[in-house]
Amino acid sequence: MKVFDVLVVGSGLAGATAALRIAENRRVALLTKRSLQDGASGWAQGGIAAVMDAETDSFESHLSDTLLAGAGLCDPEVTRFIVEHAPEAVDWLVRQGVAFTREEGALHLTREGGHSRRRVVHVADATGAAIQGSLYPKLLEHPNISLLDHHMLVDLITTEKLRMPGNNHCLGLYALNEVTEEVETFAANQVVLATGGAGKVYLYTTNPDTATGDGIASAWRAGCRVANMEFIQFHPTCLYHPHAKSFLISEAVRGEGGVLRLPDGTRFMPSHDSRAELAPRDVVARAIDFEMKRLGIDCVYLDITHKGAPFIREHFPTIYQRCLELGIDMASMPIPVVPAAHYTCGGIMTDLKGKTDVEGLYAVGETAYTGLHGANRLASNSLLECVVMGTACAWDIMHQSRHEIPPLPSWDSSQVTDADEEVVISHNWDELRRFMWDYVGIVRTDKRLERAVHRLKLLSEEILEFYANFHVSRDLLELRNLVQVSDLIVKSAQARKESRGLHFSRDYPHTSEKALPTVIQGLG
Repeated sequence: MKVFDVLVVGSGLAGATAALRIAENRRVALLTKRSLQDGASGWAQGGIAAVMDAETDSFESHLSDTLLAGAGLCDPEVTRFIVEHAPEAVDWLVRQGVAFTREEGALHLTREGGHSRRRVVHVADATGAAIQGSLYPKLLEHPNISLLDHHMLVDLITTEKLRMPGNNHCLGLYALNEVTEEVETFAANQVVLATGGAGKVYLYTTNPDTATGDGIASAWRAGCRVANMEFIQFHPTCLYHPHAKSFLISEAVRGEGGVLRLPDGTRFMPSHDSRAELAPRDVVARAIDFEMKRLGIDCVYLDITHKGAPFIREHFPTIYQRCLELGIDMASMPIPVVPAAHYTCGGIMTDLKGKTDVEGLYAVGETAYTGLHGANRLASNSLLECVVMGTACAWDIMHQSRHEIPPLPSWDSSQVTDADEEVVISHNWDELRRFMWDYVGIVRTDKRLERAVHRLKLLSEEILEFYANFHVSRDLLELRNLVQVSDLIVKSAQARKESRGLHFSRDYPHTSEKALPTVIQGLG
């Protein structure tokens, strides 16, 4: 049994922030299932939404934009808390060495869809990678942080699972060490889940391969409630190219004047929404989906050629270079784009300290549901939430008293054997992602959801058999989590008898007068 004061699972911005803060007075183990930089944070191009210029912007304006995008489901108290702590979050990152883009000495603020003001602090078009470049050396050098890469969360250890009396309390976790292929036991006073979202549920996603809903699934199995899992944000503009591997074309391209066109050059967004290309992501994604299905086309085109090559190379160097590598010169030709699963707005229910329903268990970042994002996330509020909630979680943990941890049982693998048919796992993985895309995508119907339920039941039975009889592997664990998260998404979608934000149902196209979150009780 390996004992630490705190276990942080996930090394994206939320996990990194929490670990660095907590390590001021605690011994922290930071577990990440691949290498340190393989999470979604490093892929973030846009930036961090924050009111940094009181003369041109205000907290009330940022709050209003967030509530409007969230379609009546944002928690106003939570939203105000995060918005008002945004400048502090940016200041902390600056102190960590993040070199945000500046113009004449001041922070350059860009504008993205859904924002009424320029308030997005960024590092050109590669903000996430720049933040990682500043924070990760500090993680590696910190004397109170033990970095454990290639450690995959298997399950949480709770008093309820061990049949111990009292309130359900998290005591630690089991993790698969992929180097030794052994499941190790970790114990701690607190566990922080910062495992990101579940974009790999879908066939097309902007997310990295690590986004398999591990934290959401494990917390739900431990007894935590999850909320609003039906609200999956599809980013409107993912590069459409056979070799692009879901490369994201930042919201900022539209924010700086990019327009969406059909193959014949016709601009179509003004006919869908008065805000045109600057409408929130759900509106733009549905408009693109509508036009693609109406015309039977594979993609639409994002055109910013009118801004000129110097402007494009200065503002979007990463996107420009990547497109050029694929034979697309975005300074002289439009970029082919399609919508793709991008962000999980729901997740593990937490309070403003990151606490879940299970004592000693916290969740921060995309894996959590704080109430900030409501039925649709406003652009660049996600990195903001990571820093603000990572800090709030750390503050709470640092002021908790330590307690003695009882001995925990080792992982029992005495009754299992090596899997003889690994092809079953890869086949099930492909089947899941395809039918979730077809049946539980941008536009939903009751019939499609029923088909998804039927297939999920069959998959769950097969995976349960595999999990019970064979040694666990990362592929098996990820598939198990994806199927459970998919089930939560489908159940949540079936429960919502309306269309709101990111959830659009042809059977219930109206929006109910009263906005209520969808809450599903955990298994614990």
